[in-house]
Amino acid sequence: MTVIIYHNPRCSKSRQTLQLLRDNGIEPTIIEYLKDPLGKKELEDILKLLNMEPRDLMRKQEHEYKAAWLDNPKLSRNELISAMIQHPVLIERPIIIANHKAVIGRPPGKALEII
Repeated sequence: MTVIIYHNPRCSKSRQTLQLLRDNGIEPTIIEYLKDPLGKKELEDILKLLNMEPRDLMRKQEHEYKAAWLDNPKLSRNELISAMIQHPVLIERPIIIANHKAVIGRPPGKALEII
């Protein structure tokens, strides 16, 4: 089974989720999405697996969210996705993908729901 974690090592929840996976004998493929930003197709695929809209996956408390007025309801799906590609810090984390499913690891134990 392949398990992928979109990880931010500076985030405590992301670190806890990674450790939980390892504690359960799972060594996931780690993608540090701040260093290796997601492309549009990859982000669209993740949104589909999560059954979420772009704004649902955004960290609304981030400076970039407020500075770019991303709370504007007139922004299109493509505009929101473009903002997440341009500013990956806006993407909620960690995201875990396994068995053709995805989940946000908040709380970290949610990662085990799809394993």
